Amino acid sequence: MVDKKKLHYYWTKLRPISYWYFLLAFLISLVITVHALRQNNLHMLKLKSAVTQADKNNGNVEKALQNLRAYVYAHMNTNLASGPNAIKPPIQLKYRYERLLKAEQKRVGSANDNVYTAAQHYCEAKYPSSFSGGPRTPCIADYVSSHGVKTKPIDDTLYKFDFVSPRWSPDLAGWGVVITTILLFLFLLRYGLERWARSVLKTHE
Repeated sequence: MVDKKKLHYYWTKLRPISYWYFLLAFLISLVITVHALRQNNLHMLKLKSAVTQADKNNGNVEKALQNLRAYVYAHMNTNLASGPNAIKPPIQLKYRYERLLKAEQKRVGSANDNVYTAAQHYCEAKYPSSFSGGPRTPCIADYVSSHGVKTKPIDDTLYKFDFVSPRWSPDLAGWGVVITTILLFLFLLRYGLERWARSVLKTHE
């Protein structure tokens, strides 16, 4: 049994605190939170772009990666990949990998040029009277085959990165999510209490 007098007393105390205050505060907090989440994402994209530029210009990639990793790990809504068609992993040091690949190919080409020259000298000494089409040609082929340098594979996984952002972070966006959620709960609670109190008082009139 609801005590009508007590309910009316508490209702008169609560009534001045309108649920519209909570709704307005919720909407303001929501706008701030959405803006903060967007800024987190935009700054992450800026740091990611710095990594790409450093990679392209053969700059300080390690420092750029460190800055990006530290920011992503400390801020929510900074995931680098989203959607089924996103590049995975999202960070790939394409230019560094290509430079290393070209350097390795150049090293192998130069080394094999030296091997071929050595093969010619070796086979000329071994078959001094041989001419084109004689035993000197297979001798050179065998020498190059046994002494030739092969390209060493470069593990591309060493140049691919994937940083995962936290579900919640203690920054403006994170605290904004908390405050916005609390304000929404208070609005719903205050609105529900008003509907309930009005219903109860009306039935006891």
